[in-house]
Amino acid sequence: MPAPSDIAGTAALSICESLLLALNDRNILPEKEIVGILRDAAAAHEFATDASKAETNAAVAALINSILAGGNSVRRR
Repeated sequence: MPAPSDIAGTAALSICESLLLALNDRNILPEKEIVGILRDAAAAHEFATDASKAETNAAVAALINSILAGGNSVRRR
């Protein structure tokens, strides 16, 4: 069984992706704003200065960038 933090992180990611999709579907946030949110989140981890968490921050940034590349959080029209 995965560690509880992995389960919580996966659940949080799924909830956030669903919220971003719902905000876009209801025309509350346009696609460019959602992409901007994801880019900002990735950048926060890419440029984090805590050296003790460098590996984790790099992995988080890579995951967010892969979500952006895959279009998972925005229904491409």
